[in-house]
Amino acid sequence: MSEEPGAEATCMDGMAADGMGGLLLDSLRRRMHAMFSLYYDAVATMDVDQVNHFEREGVLPIAFSLFHIVNMIDASFLLMTGTPPVWDESWEARVNPAIADHGKHRTVDEMVHQRIGDYSAFQEYQRAVFERTEAHLDAMDSGDFTRVLIKRPFPEQVASTYSARVAGPEGITVLDGFECWIYQHGLRHMGEIELARGLVGLGGMTS
Repeated sequence: MSEEPGAEATCMDGMAADGMGGLLLDSLRRRMHAMFSLYYDAVATMDVDQVNHFEREGVLPIAFSLFHIVNMIDASFLLMTGTPPVWDESWEARVNPAIADHGKHRTVDEMVHQRIGDYSAFQEYQRAVFERTEAHLDAMDSGDFTRVLIKRPFPEQVASTYSARVAGPEGITVLDGFECWIYQHGLRHMGEIELARGLVGLGGMTS
């Protein structure tokens, strides 16, 4: 029994799409794992005094970059998956940040005062957020990449973001969220941390 005209091409297109989705998912998993490893190495080679070091007005401490990126990944995960954040009142009491806010909508003048109270507790919180993100990617179907999270036209707070520049005609997708809100965002703040490590006598994270 012969197939309908075009059926073979459609099947091949589907296989190609599935294969590309698998390659993309594998790449994202490996890149995310590598980026998280930089953060693990960074916190393991700094002490709380270096993390909370205040250089001068207008220069954010490492404490800001660390808490901000982990708390933002935690919050972004809620939007992408519907899963409640790890961060809650009990974590706030344990980590004891000077400012219990990721600071996305605050000024530099405010966030230069960020400090991490319990550095060991912060590292536990970081690991919980990172491991949950990786576990989700490990179980994820690449077909979810195209699900739209924020449709156009974007609200004002979203319109000025990097993810809005990346977004396609339909809006910001799950893939855009992972690439922009977590991966690109994480690398951006790792760059800040590497620069700030030099101010406290430490080296960068990669050659």
